[in-house]
Amino acid sequence: MPAPAPVVAQVSLDLAGVHGSPRFAFTGDRLTLSGSVRPFVPGQSVVVAVRDAGAPLRRRRLAIVRAAGGQEGTFRLRLSGSRAGRLRVDVSHSATTGMAAFSAPALGVKVLAAAMGRGARGQGVWFLQRRLSALRYAVPLSGIYEAGTANAVVAYRKMLGIERASFAGYGVIDALERGRGRFTVRFPRDGTHVEADLGRQVLAEIEPHGRVHAIYTTSSGKPSTPTVLGRYRVYLKTPGTNSEGMVDSNYFVGGYAIHGYAEVPTWAASHGCLRVPIEDAAAIFGWVQVGTIVDVYG
Repeated sequence: MPAPAPVVAQVSLDLAGVHGSPRFAFTGDRLTLSGSVRPFVPGQSVVVAVRDAGAPLRRRRLAIVRAAGGQEGTFRLRLSGSRAGRLRVDVSHSATTGMAAFSAPALGVKVLAAAMGRGARGQGVWFLQRRLSALRYAVPLSGIYEAGTANAVVAYRKMLGIERASFAGYGVIDALERGRGRFTVRFPRDGTHVEADLGRQVLAEIEPHGRVHAIYTTSSGKPSTPTVLGRYRVYLKTPGTNSEGMVDSNYFVGGYAIHGYAEVPTWAASHGCLRVPIEDAAAIFGWVQVGTIVDVYG
């Protein structure tokens, strides 16, 4: 009696952990290749060939294991794009007495550098900006890493409690993917108001019911001229630039104001005011009104 013909399998592949459309990944992302082979035949394996942006070709042999239910087999492999460029995965099976040879259609994904700074542009910057915006950081949605994006990254890093720098690395990307760095409203009953967290050196516009409208980086008063703590109301607004270089000023007590300024260090450095980057000053001036509550705490 002749031996049964080898099974002709149906194969499908999936790559989890990628982003966007068209799909991409960042250097350092942990990707998972999953494959299914139907029907399941005991004793079979596949060879996975990984081409990683100019790195040496890597090959792994993986056993096909029976899935729950027993009708199909599966295999899985953890991957990461170590270099910016193109990551390509090929899966093949050599013929055996039980299963015919097959080659699955190659999977490919563009891998982008996770380190981004001023002047960067494209898909990775779009991802960064959209994730920051979803957490309510004031950031332009332009796909270009300019001053507004740098300011938003500084504010986000302050909220994470990490180095107060203007570039985005994998730590920032990973935190964004996990939804970390949300601003916790301290005075939700104050309706439409501003909260200045001097410990983190950030300023947030808050809508009724404690909804965060926008988060900005700020620089408050240095130790010798500290910003006053407490609950105040904006009593005067002066548009434009005054003789002190203050831009679009919102005064909330005495001579203290929320205003744009040419120099906004990542630490407390002002004469008592709440400095914000000039790029953010007009938006804040348009949102804050005379009578808006300003809660300052540290």
